[in-house]
Amino acid sequence: MSDLDTDVIVEERVTPVTNDGGDHERFAHYVKKSAILPSTVEGTPLEALCGKKWIPTRDPSKFPVCPECKEIYEALMT
Repeated sequence: MSDLDTDVIVEERVTPVTNDGGDHERFAHYVKKSAILPSTVEGTPLEALCGKKWIPTRDPSKFPVCPECKEIYEALMT
């Protein structure tokens, strides 16, 4: 029997984080650019610079930028 005769099926289950409480829901957050497409396609959660974890479902342009994310981003760029 050869190694090529086997099939492997991998199933990944993700429990969405819908609301972590607090004011984080009222802001658009900064995330790693490379994580946006996989999140959109696969529905995987993102993690913002400020630590918020969620699956994006709303248009971020309709919200003000998270002050914590903005502060962290600006510190990283200096």
